[in-house]
Amino acid sequence: MLKLAKRISKKAVFGSILFIVIQVFAELNLPNMTSNIINYGIATGDFNYIWRTGAIMLGLTVITILAAIAGVYISASESQKVGRALRSDIFEKVMYLSKDKIDEVGQASLITRSTNDVEQLQFVFMMMLRMLTFAPIMGIGAATLSYVQSPRLARIFFISVPVLIVFLVIIMSAAVPRFKKIQKMTDRLNLIFREGLTGVRVIRAFNKSDYEEKRFKGANFDFMRNNIIAMSITSLLMPVMILVLSSTNIAIVLIGGEYIAVGDMPVGNLVAFISYSSMLLFSFMMLSFMLTMIPQAQVSAKRINEVLAMESTITDGSKTFPTTDFTDESARLTFDDVTYKFHDAEKPVLCDVSFDMQAGETLAIIGGTGSGKSTMANLIMRLYDATTGSVFLNGENVKDLKQYDIRERISYVPQKANLFTGTIRTNMLDGKPDATDEEIWEALEIAQAKDFVEKLDGGLEYQVEQGGSNFSGGQRQRLSIARAIVKKSAVYVFDDSFSALDFKTDAALRYALKEKITDAVVVIIAQRISSVMTADEIIVLDSGRVVGQGSHEELVEENNETYMEIMNSQFREGEGQ
Repeated sequence: MLKLAKRISKKAVFGSILFIVIQVFAELNLPNMTSNIINYGIATGDFNYIWRTGAIMLGLTVITILAAIAGVYISASESQKVGRALRSDIFEKVMYLSKDKIDEVGQASLITRSTNDVEQLQFVFMMMLRMLTFAPIMGIGAATLSYVQSPRLARIFFISVPVLIVFLVIIMSAAVPRFKKIQKMTDRLNLIFREGLTGVRVIRAFNKSDYEEKRFKGANFDFMRNNIIAMSITSLLMPVMILVLSSTNIAIVLIGGEYIAVGDMPVGNLVAFISYSSMLLFSFMMLSFMLTMIPQAQVSAKRINEVLAMESTITDGSKTFPTTDFTDESARLTFDDVTYKFHDAEKPVLCDVSFDMQAGETLAIIGGTGSGKSTMANLIMRLYDATTGSVFLNGENVKDLKQYDIRERISYVPQKANLFTGTIRTNMLDGKPDATDEEIWEALEIAQAKDFVEKLDGGLEYQVEQGGSNFSGGQRQRLSIARAIVKKSAVYVFDDSFSALDFKTDAALRYALKEKITDAVVVIIAQRISSVMTADEIIVLDSGRVVGQGSHEELVEENNETYMEIMNSQFREGEGQ
């Protein structure tokens, strides 16, 4: 946590301490002046003294209020700035982390760390700027001034303070382990809730709503029970504080009363001593409150530091293309004996893949579920790095290039069509920020989306809801494809992005791609034979291994077993040929 606490500016720390010192100085003077009013004003009937001292006390009270407002403002604004910086740093880190690192932490946990954990630290940093300075200064000042009022009466603190500390240690030792569990339980709640939201249709389709409700209720109940126990334990702090404070005040009044009776102590000093006693014990109370918060903040800080300390397994190379205008380059995509294995996996998910595609050619990748098709797309995008072998883009090894240069030359459409909140135009501009309306409409036409977009109210200005939920699956896919086409690229990767299209639209789209995109490599990943049969080269995958490679005609002629099985499962015998 200290590492993150260093983000607090020195100016804020200095300003906070300055105003706290002013506030404490003013507050500590008030009991002493009250004592003087009693001893020298009321006792002697000097009303002028009472008015003068009262006016000074009023001025000190105003100073106390102003100093407190300034101190709170500094601590609150600085803690919010640190929180804002942490959220930005986490988001920026996640944006550049490799896919395997994101999967290692989990999306639900990343959301919790950037929200709940950051808020926890914000609150603790604010309290640190206030209480960790205020409480010790107030406690030391109150102890010193109470001793000045009556050295003999101050001996009471040698009993009350240790008793209070013992109670605090017992309460904290029971509460802290509970607080440490809260963040992990929050992660689990977010995970279950997120799965429920994203998979709501599947849950309903299989009548698993009751099961998911029980699952969530179980996690929610554990979270509630842990919090109730933790809060119940910490709720003992106030009764213990009141008990010790009241007992101390009773002892002060009893013993102080005897001193007053024999003339060893003025009445005003006793009143001031009681006030200082309350201040001293209240300082311990504030410190104990901080002790309950710091363990939670340490857990949050550790979780945030874990994300910030993560290093992407994908690092930039030193090479750059000679020109930013890649249209002057000859588009080419090459896999040279590429093998990929996930970290700690027993066997590779992709083995010994090789091909060499030139501009104007289409590569198709087909295979069953889990055969490694999407892994190839991730390798092309350099979301993964090949374990052995090399991937070349426009003649350059992708490991030697900067990631920005690679992705500037690749258009990618994922399996799940992702649209962002805004308009159709803003979504298209994600592909090419300076795209003209003519370019957007041309891309929509190639993607077979022009007809339905023209019929929408507002056309390109039609509002897109979160995730494109106001479009059908096929419409979302076509808009995602159009966004990729708007971006003029050397390689276009369509990762099973025709799956929601009917056969007629699929065929029309592939024909348009062949006609319009002649200066780039097109990669089509699919499970339907109809989507790949017109490709220049088809790679057939089975459990990560290439079991067939060639054109549709070549694979049929050699009677490739896996390819024929897929084709015969989708066509009547002899029809696909």
